[in-house]
Amino acid sequence: MTVAWFGTFWDVYSNLVLSVGTNALLALSIWLTLACGMLSIANAAFMAIGAYASALLTLNFGWPFPVALAAGMAAPALMAFLIGRPTLRLSGVYLAMATLAFGEVVRIVLLNTDRVTGGALGLNGIPQLTRWWHVALALAVTLAVLWRMRRSRIGRAFEAIKEDETAAGLMGIDVAGYKMLAFVLGAAIAGLAGALNAHLTFFIGPGEYGFDRAVEILTMAILGGIGSLTGPVVGAVILTLLPELLRALQNFRLVFNGLILVLIVLFLPRGIWDTERLRRWAGIVRRQA
Repeated sequence: MTVAWFGTFWDVYSNLVLSVGTNALLALSIWLTLACGMLSIANAAFMAIGAYASALLTLNFGWPFPVALAAGMAAPALMAFLIGRPTLRLSGVYLAMATLAFGEVVRIVLLNTDRVTGGALGLNGIPQLTRWWHVALALAVTLAVLWRMRRSRIGRAFEAIKEDETAAGLMGIDVAGYKMLAFVLGAAIAGLAGALNAHLTFFIGPGEYGFDRAVEILTMAILGGIGSLTGPVVGAVILTLLPELLRALQNFRLVFNGLILVLIVLFLPRGIWDTERLRRWAGIVRRQA
């Protein structure tokens, strides 16, 4: 009975569950740049590059899925390296504007190269090669690498740059190099999420990677909290599942969705997964017990 119920559940909600995993990868990709003090909104564009690169390789050339995934990571990483040299000299809102402009350039290129990308009609018939363990393995490896990086000299350098870029430079930290590293690695993770998602949904189009998607990725990380690796994953789970949980509200679903997000931001400004607040609450519970 349990096996039959799980089989029915998986048939109905498998795409939603796997979307949670790919969205968690996207949230972690932007966490990397935020951890280094950079407000970049290019991750939706990097996701698009990874999705289209891998989809074209499997759809038109029949490349093996692992190779296509690797290409889906390499293509946005290379693009991030190329645009990072001029754009990472900027900071704050200026960097956000520059990366947002890059995202629009990518979207317009995808729209106008219809012979390759399908234009506004997108790419149809992408082989459904993504399995649950692909997403689980990608998320587990990404979390392990980022956790190890956060506790290493690289993580400490990221934290120093985030706190005070000028002081970090005076301490001998290669600020430009570490910023580039965070930017390129974030692009590779976003490309991996795009490649996995493309081979999950059969179809991709330029409209999926516009400004709305870029803001959604940023919101997932901020909502969950950027103080730890758990926060972006929690934010991705909430933003992915919330519309489905509110589906019974029909036309009012988006209203309540937005209201819940506003309340979370107002009352939990450091994100849902705030380790300091959780430790404080745990201390209160222990004292009361």
